[in-house]
Amino acid sequence: MRYGSSPARNADQLTAAAQTDDLTTWARGDGLEIVLVVLGAILACRAVAAVGHYATRRIDAAGGELDDVVRTERGKHQHALVQVLIWLGNVTIVCIAIVRCLTLLGFSLTGFVAPAAVLGVALGFGAQRIVQDLLAGFFIIAERQYGFGDLVRISTLGSETGVTGTIEEVSLRITKMRTFTGELVIVPNGQLVQVTNLSRDWARAVIDIPLWPNSDLVEAQRILREVGADVYRDPKLRPLLLDEPTVMGVETISTSFVKVRMVARTLPDRQYEVGRALRARVITAFREQGISLPTDTIIASSAPGTP
Repeated sequence: MRYGSSPARNADQLTAAAQTDDLTTWARGDGLEIVLVVLGAILACRAVAAVGHYATRRIDAAGGELDDVVRTERGKHQHALVQVLIWLGNVTIVCIAIVRCLTLLGFSLTGFVAPAAVLGVALGFGAQRIVQDLLAGFFIIAERQYGFGDLVRISTLGSETGVTGTIEEVSLRITKMRTFTGELVIVPNGQLVQVTNLSRDWARAVIDIPLWPNSDLVEAQRILREVGADVYRDPKLRPLLLDEPTVMGVETISTSFVKVRMVARTLPDRQYEVGRALRARVITAFREQGISLPTDTIIASSAPGTP
């Protein structure tokens, strides 16, 4: 005996078919648009990054008279601006994509106004440090305190000695710095207490040469002036020097040694290279002249560019 389909079963089948048709229609319409929005946002972020990399290459090419480490102050500032613009561009694209996807999913944005106001007040109290970081980053870039490639010493909250390294990235919220040992230091801009820029405009190599108290200081200073003149004539070191190294005279007097200071103004971030070359030539020149140096002292040091 054959029985026909019940009305309830037919209704369920019609409802399921209608839901399937609705889902198919949505997938071909709004669903497809959501996928396109997401893909478009990804491609737009990649395009922004590509434009940023192209801009940085153009900046480096424009400063071709210097190497990758030593850049003009204008180039450093432009690098920092490009990094910030890339960050702002990516944030804007992501926000627009999220709003568009929520709209396509059927959420009414007007219903989020009141909760967003409450959330904004809560974030205003809870995210004060983030706002502080953003404001600090804005002033760092606007005032050109430091930029990409600068050699800086950063002191943060709770730090006594600070950290020295080369700036690799500056954004509105954080600063990334690479130390001499290869460590990557990430510091929120709002926690910066003091920043010492060691590569702004020019630098200075300071060499303190220890001598025995009974040494002929006049002869020693004559030798140091000859070493400075030879270094200034050296075709490899001459482009790094702004003027001829000078002998300042006796800097320290003690019962065990006397220190004579020699200084040289250099290009930014090149004081260490010039300082090492000067130390090697000073030791060689003193050996040739038969002048011995105290063995329990250290020939120091290289200093940043200060007037």
